[in-house]
Amino acid sequence: MRLMRPAAAVAAALTLTAACSSSSGTSGSSAHAAGTPERGGTITVQWPATPNFIFPLMPATNTDGYSENLQFPMWPYLVYAGDGAQSVVNPRESLYSSLTYSNGDQTITVVLKPWEWSDGQPITSRDFTFTYNLIKSMGQNWSGYLPGLFPDDVKSVTAPSSSTFVINLTRSYNPDFYTDDVLSQIPLLPQHAWDKESMTGTVGNYDETAKGAASVVNFLQKQGSQLGTFATNPLWRVVDGPWKLSAFTSSGDYTYVPNTNYSGPDKPHLAEVINDAYTTEDAAYDVLRAGGDVTGLVPPNDVKQLPELEAEGYRIVRQPIPGFAAMSLNFFAPGGAGAIFSQLYIRQAMEDLINRPELVQQTEGGFGDPGNGPVPTLVYANLGSSAEQGQGMYPYSPSTAISLLKSHGWAVNPSGVTTCASPGAGPSDCGTGIAAGAKLAFTLIYSSGTPEVDEQQAAIATWWQQAGIKLTLKAEPFNTEVATTGTCSASSHPASTCSWQLWDQGYMPYSLDPTGSGEFNTGGPYNFGGYSNPQLDQLVNETEYGSSPQVFAAYENYATQQLPQLWLPNPGFFTAIPANLQGFAPLNAFSGGLNSQLWYYSK
Repeated sequence: MRLMRPAAAVAAALTLTAACSSSSGTSGSSAHAAGTPERGGTITVQWPATPNFIFPLMPATNTDGYSENLQFPMWPYLVYAGDGAQSVVNPRESLYSSLTYSNGDQTITVVLKPWEWSDGQPITSRDFTFTYNLIKSMGQNWSGYLPGLFPDDVKSVTAPSSSTFVINLTRSYNPDFYTDDVLSQIPLLPQHAWDKESMTGTVGNYDETAKGAASVVNFLQKQGSQLGTFATNPLWRVVDGPWKLSAFTSSGDYTYVPNTNYSGPDKPHLAEVINDAYTTEDAAYDVLRAGGDVTGLVPPNDVKQLPELEAEGYRIVRQPIPGFAAMSLNFFAPGGAGAIFSQLYIRQAMEDLINRPELVQQTEGGFGDPGNGPVPTLVYANLGSSAEQGQGMYPYSPSTAISLLKSHGWAVNPSGVTTCASPGAGPSDCGTGIAAGAKLAFTLIYSSGTPEVDEQQAAIATWWQQAGIKLTLKAEPFNTEVATTGTCSASSHPASTCSWQLWDQGYMPYSLDPTGSGEFNTGGPYNFGGYSNPQLDQLVNETEYGSSPQVFAAYENYATQQLPQLWLPNPGFFTAIPANLQGFAPLNAFSGGLNSQLWYYSK
């Protein structure tokens, strides 16, 4: 889900599934469990945060990933990523009937299926050109914007027929990458209903001029931020996905009902999917223990009680997730912290002081990816390089961390705070921009309400203190956290959102190809701390342009070694579902666990 990767963007109760390979292959069927499907019934799904935006093209300033969770079941992407537990494109659920590359992989011809919008109007190539024009108008303000990629790399878009559109690119790409990671992030929007500048205005072709497209974007984004009208605004009643919104409360709870005109192959069986937000894992677990038609996350601290849940009529789904967990460092943090983080040896010392295997055992119930680098080895086993095997490039070693600091001019004080004793840029000095007496004392921001995360941060604070790195912990509700931690860069790092120093962002979900594009390259929208390294930029680019395993391994090894972020264990999830709810597993992780059109109760 590269389109929206804010902190813990889809760290929801249902984002579970692992997958073992990445390609745009054509697996032909979606998974269904055994049992005779029964029409009707409801299920309550528990989520750890609330959405605040409904229009699918969110501004880059909106970092609430749960808004994408709200949108996806109503406006799926052109290319539907994931088929059951397989990390492949799902042609059954995708909106295209054919997608071909030509002209040295610079031209993409897409033929759409003869599907319809919920109001009975056909889905056409004009819907794509409308979407493209709006995205082009938004530019860097689009939350899915990645410098150099769509729409920067588009030379032209044409629509030779109502069912066909052609994208001419400015250069050749690896087709697997472009299909899997770019086209799988672009929805189709209903031009016949949304190409307008006001609620009372008529639908036109405003998007075909730069001024008109900007006006349409401004109108739709204003409407998309009005929570009180999410379920009633006629704009949002026109969908092409399997679900429509029937209710949305001020507390962020919302309900889906089937889109009776859904053209896709898997029509919803359930009558309602109720989405309830919770503030703490304990509160969610209490709801589970009360029983009923509810599904939700089992906190890792409670995994010993799984047999009790099974005895109460639940089935347990346990799988890892396709993403990486990390702690962001703000390379533009004021007060000298940014200069400190810019030193690789500092980041190495910090990583050497994180006992990742211990965290997996103590805070993840022994289940989870060890987090040795940017590619989760439990999910993409075929892509994991030697740098991430075993305990990784940075095994837990306090002595190594202390030696690194001392050799670079720091007076290590395990009982207090380590300070810079040798300022300067020499090989045995603290480094450029670090003043004499500078302290290794930082504040870490993270999401509140999750006991195992509290335990993880407390453990890291204790381990870092062995080298005199003092860590102050600051837990905040998810929405507060993302509102006060912006994406920082050399050109834009306002004090209002870039005064933070360290941020445990939770985990970042990947698309089908885990290239790191957007997370680790300069100017990437999810490169929150503003890390910049030309060599890593080049390696990320090479994964997009070429497809050899050697290219990917070179990227993975270098990113692992350079620590653009501090690697943390990637959690595994345990979810309890009613025993007679079928079609739930294997769950498609790349749809954020939102393929509820497959769920049904069996007789």
